[in-house]
Amino acid sequence: MSLTIQSMGSKGEGIAHTGQGVVHVPFSLPGEVLNAAVTGSRGTMLSLLQPSLDRIKPACVHFEVCGGCAVQHWKAEPANAWKRQMIIDALASRGIETTVNDILGAEPGERRRVSFTVRGDKHGKEVGFNAAGSHQVIEIDECPVAKPELIACMPTMRDLANLMKLDKSGAGHITVTLTTGGLDVSIHGIEKASTDLRMQMSSFAISRGFARLAIAEDIIVERIKPIIHFGKVPVTPPPGGFLQASERVEIAIAALINSHIGKSKRVVDMFAGSGAFTFRIAEFAPVHAIEGDLPAVNAIDRGRRGLQGFKAITVEQRDLFRRPLRPLDLKPYDAVVFDPPRAGAEDQCKWLAKSAIKKIAAVSCNPATLARDLRILIDGGYKLKSVTPFDQFLWSPHVEAVALLER
Repeated sequence: MSLTIQSMGSKGEGIAHTGQGVVHVPFSLPGEVLNAAVTGSRGTMLSLLQPSLDRIKPACVHFEVCGGCAVQHWKAEPANAWKRQMIIDALASRGIETTVNDILGAEPGERRRVSFTVRGDKHGKEVGFNAAGSHQVIEIDECPVAKPELIACMPTMRDLANLMKLDKSGAGHITVTLTTGGLDVSIHGIEKASTDLRMQMSSFAISRGFARLAIAEDIIVERIKPIIHFGKVPVTPPPGGFLQASERVEIAIAALINSHIGKSKRVVDMFAGSGAFTFRIAEFAPVHAIEGDLPAVNAIDRGRRGLQGFKAITVEQRDLFRRPLRPLDLKPYDAVVFDPPRAGAEDQCKWLAKSAIKKIAAVSCNPATLARDLRILIDGGYKLKSVTPFDQFLWSPHVEAVALLER
């Protein structure tokens, strides 16, 4: 079927409108004319008849095979405009009109954590990234998204995978984070490790110079503290704990938050993770950090000990989905920062809307749930000052945003 691509979908696939309905074609761009094999609403490009002027040579030899990137063939300016427009459209779907600033984009080689998929058996294992649209593993030798040190460790991760005995799922994962202490490695999806296997893995990690090796949250060996700096504070996050993908973008997000709440007397940081924003806020205001994950709470607690020149930091383990803060709980504070998972913070926002909090900074990696939560706050009397998009996930359909509100 001959198709003309009219627009770009939310998953980074070109969209064509035909007499039989909408067709989604991966790796195509708006304005392009192509021949495609079409099954239902899915199309596979067979030949490109008229390429877009915005089409560029992909930065990676694995593009279109690896499932990590969707728009590596698109110039940065239109790709950023598309991501920004996704936020505008999500807000408009909730009847919200506001200033949406230009996007701050990630740069190649900035991603400081990768997760490799492991598949195979005792005769050999494949280690790499999932192929596009399948569970097949693509063994890679380059990735322009990630820090070079993470890709350089691939041979070591293949050797580590050969020690792993996968569980019934048949797929394991090796998550590698680059820290100031070296590689922080966390393994998931393996059977319970015997004492002998733990000893083998410990020896392997030490011989290869890992900072730390863990199976899920169970630390096998910690040769040196795997440190991440949140502002001026060195913190050791839990194995595989949440971490902003790009340090440069994290710094920019934190600066925007602090510029909004900078004169606040006391701040509560909800869904605080290991303290990426907590410690930066504490440079100018007392802050109470709330996080549901106990290892992350402990990371903040360890990081705050002995700090000098900072305002007071308190920390609380609390599941804000089950036990959101109510107006009485919020009474001691005049500013709130929240950065929830993709599901958003709907119930918490319902209580925030009834509170006297003066300023809110909402961070989100999901435009749809962000728009829903902002609608609740606006209906509760808050004024939305601005929304700023951040691209932490280069060449993917994902986009982050920070919304600033005040009473």
